[in-house]
Amino acid sequence: MPRIAGVDVPPNKACSIAFRYIYGIGPKFAKDICNELGIELTRKSRDLTDEEVTKVSALIDRKYMVEGQLRRQINQNLARLKNIRCYRGIRHIRGLPARGQGTQSNARTRKGKKKTVAGKKSVKQMR
Repeated sequence: MPRIAGVDVPPNKACSIAFRYIYGIGPKFAKDICNELGIELTRKSRDLTDEEVTKVSALIDRKYMVEGQLRRQINQNLARLKNIRCYRGIRHIRGLPARGQGTQSNARTRKGKKKTVAGKKSVKQMR
């Protein structure tokens, strides 16, 4: 099982798919890595030699921000938005959608499970 950028990539998957298990590497970057190093897209990751694994690791370290470094930067960006109290930051603080989605009838994923609030009693029920 090859270990690249601190992640054990699955040995039975094609390299273009296996590289995607690294946080920050998606379909395009995985194909770019394979093409740049001359690795066939369909070749299984277990068939990579130690030299090729080293080259892949070096390329990822040199060219891409992945794993812990990327997560840290994303968290810093969110913290900055929250500190300057901009609209997006406030939406993140309150746990609401930050990209313009409506919240009156949807947004359950972001808002969480529905919190039932006691309804108003009508005038007829009070008499």
